[in-house]
Amino acid sequence: MSRDVTLSLPTAPDTEALGRRLADLARPGDVILLEGPIGAGKSCLARAFIRARLGPEEEVPSPTFTLVQVYEADGTEIWHADLYRLTHPDEVWELGLDDAFTSAICLVEWPDRLGTHVPADALRLRLEAEGEGRRAVLSGGRAGLIRALSHG
Repeated sequence: MSRDVTLSLPTAPDTEALGRRLADLARPGDVILLEGPIGAGKSCLARAFIRARLGPEEEVPSPTFTLVQVYEADGTEIWHADLYRLTHPDEVWELGLDDAFTSAICLVEWPDRLGTHVPADALRLRLEAEGEGRRAVLSGGRAGLIRALSHG
């Protein structure tokens, strides 16, 4: 089991850069749990990730009301889910996330709504306030992913 790694993100461009680095490293089957309070930068990071894969002009709306937005880049589906409005963990299956967790790259905001349905090898990326900026606390994920992110 990997230990937590903390990265300082003093500005929004630093958060976006982390999203782009993660996009370079992610592969199908990676589930990235984006944790943190409202305004922590979860959507900012997800938007940078998706645009890194699809191009800077890609429209990336927040999935707050649709719950899930699906994109395709080079034959790989990217699922961006915002589970804030779910009322029960079993609702994730109605969205099709169980299949997506194994075949797509999944960016999941408000992953606490998954309850016990969190994949064992998911990467937890918690964004927290730090001074005028924020920090990212990374844990879990497949072997080598955190090390590659922290040395990128």
